Amino acid sequence: MTDYSLWEVILNGNKVLKRIVRETEQKYKPTTVEEKQNIRNEMKARGTLLMALPNKDQLKFHSYKDEKLLMEAIEKRLQKLISQLEIQGEVITQEDINLKLLRSLPSEWKIHALIWRNKEEIETISLDE
Repeated sequence: MTDYSLWEVILNGNKVLKRIVRETEQKYKPTTVEEKQNIRNEMKARGTLLMALPNKDQLKFHSYKDEKLLMEAIEKRLQKLISQLEIQGEVITQEDINLKLLRSLPSEWKIHALIWRNKEEIETISLDE
């Protein structure tokens, strides 16, 4: 259930706590249990995305404050690398992309990568999945 909550944050963006006071928007601290859980999910989602990056690349993506924007930036970078390889005449199958991505994950992700690598549909599963 926690992973689903994190992906919701990544896909839909974070929920900034703002209220209108005298016709201006002001941020406020979370007060309800739901608001506090949303903040925790946002922090976990951001940490999860940054942890998936190699250490040398984390500073490049650290400036993104919104998790949805961070995920989009990571996807754009990956697509740019794939396009550059295709320009060089390198044909990459979806299975190769998936396996290379799984091999490039930091050691903290080793167990998850092993599970995903052994899935039968690894050759057809998309990066979003």
